[in-house]
Amino acid sequence: MSSISAIAIPIQRTSLFSNGVRRGLVASLVLLFAVVPFLPDFYVTLLGKIMCFAICALAMDLIWGYTGILSLGHGLFFALGGYAMGMYLMRQIGRDGVYKQDLPDFMVFLDWKELPWQWTGSEHFFWAMILVVAAPGLLAFVFGYFAFRSRIKGVYFSIITQAMTFAAMLLFFRNETGFGGNNGFTDFKRILDIPIATPSMRIALCVITGLVLIGFYLIARYIVQSKYGRVLQAIRDAESRVLFTGYNTLWYKLSIWTISAMMCGVAGALYVPQVGIINPGEMSPAASIEIAIWAAVGGRATLIGPILGAFFVNGAKSWFTVAFPEFWLYFLGALFIAVTLFLPQGIVGLIRKLANKRGQS
Repeated sequence: MSSISAIAIPIQRTSLFSNGVRRGLVASLVLLFAVVPFLPDFYVTLLGKIMCFAICALAMDLIWGYTGILSLGHGLFFALGGYAMGMYLMRQIGRDGVYKQDLPDFMVFLDWKELPWQWTGSEHFFWAMILVVAAPGLLAFVFGYFAFRSRIKGVYFSIITQAMTFAAMLLFFRNETGFGGNNGFTDFKRILDIPIATPSMRIALCVITGLVLIGFYLIARYIVQSKYGRVLQAIRDAESRVLFTGYNTLWYKLSIWTISAMMCGVAGALYVPQVGIINPGEMSPAASIEIAIWAAVGGRATLIGPILGAFFVNGAKSWFTVAFPEFWLYFLGALFIAVTLFLPQGIVGLIRKLANKRGQS
């Protein structure tokens, strides 16, 4: 087969704004602007947090569902974006900290005399926003270039991505790195000089997170429907044939890998001011595995599936950790096994099967 369409998965050409997408967008906007402002603070924060996770799941779908590359290190990119935002938020505290000094409290406690070099410019919101995408993007580009150039793939790639995030976690646990050690960053006061712990700010952050999620969904939808997206799917299905037809798969994989990492960085930056803390625990291998579980449970290569998976799993987690905290990990493991064995196409696949049966009856 000489053409790329012969080896890519067949896809139905649909408009970027199909009827289903339009209805979903309208429902989402109604939820964000008409429902969220009237929710209790707890549910506003919970919804905002889950939408951050949904962005990560969507990013995972682009690299795993559509390109066939399973990453177990996306939690690192999420945390890097969170730390970039956290640095800015720590500088916003000013002299309102416990020690009433310009340096962050943890630096005063550790007897630091001045800010380390990596904190340069962290008092500027614009610079923080650059770091949010540049830090995970640059790391992903460098790591991905050497990994993809070396033709590392499959389980070997998954293992080294997990090793990467574990090594970063150990590094950030060290006090001398200047990132707060085990405790990380917390006790945030303001963002853009506006108090952060007010109901109106919580609502604003939640709505912004929802709009970013919608924007990323539309961007991802455009990507997978383009020729670029079809090449990614062809790489997933038969990379050797794609190479034979003259495509340099290195740059396709590297570009979508970097885009996916930057999406996670943005999610991390939105997560930190809503949750109020960022620490090395966000880099744990378990956190990255959970991102893959969200995508698998919702349904890979569907875009909407991983978003649903993030909401379903984290909604269940929120309930389980209160009602049956000792059984949560068992439930998560059982859920992943059940989906793998009985629902290989996830929640979206099950919905489609039921819809087809209903249409045939």
